[in-house]
Amino acid sequence: MRIIVSLVLATLLFTSCEETKRVIDTAGRVQLSGTYNITRAGTQNVTGNSTNITFAALDKSVRGTAGCNEFFGNYTLDLYALNFGQIAATEQYCDEDVMQGERAILNALRDTGSYTLENDILTLLSKNDRSVLLKASKVKNEN
Repeated sequence: MRIIVSLVLATLLFTSCEETKRVIDTAGRVQLSGTYNITRAGTQNVTGNSTNITFAALDKSVRGTAGCNEFFGNYTLDLYALNFGQIAATEQYCDEDVMQGERAILNALRDTGSYTLENDILTLLSKNDRSVLLKASKVKNEN
């Protein structure tokens, strides 16, 4: 009898933990959802509204503009661990300064391992040493 009670309690505990994790993961995706104007990629400041990133919580997709080219892909979120899958991008050639910024943005997405979101400022952090890879500010009043 003790074994059965122990198994039932262990099952309930495991199910409860999994459900809690799912709720936290969903809340994180909803919190991250929206469009952000990219202000910094690596050590390079980014100016203008032509660089942005949009997270869609429902299908865990990401898309944006890296200066002159569009990019898109998927992401996974586990608490504050954030990873991007393969990111595809259009291949239009632009001014070399713009292309350097684009490379910095796409490299930041590839190397991301976690994030912070404080006061509507999104910071993507390196999976290796948690250094800042990208900063972006949330766009208010999206329609």
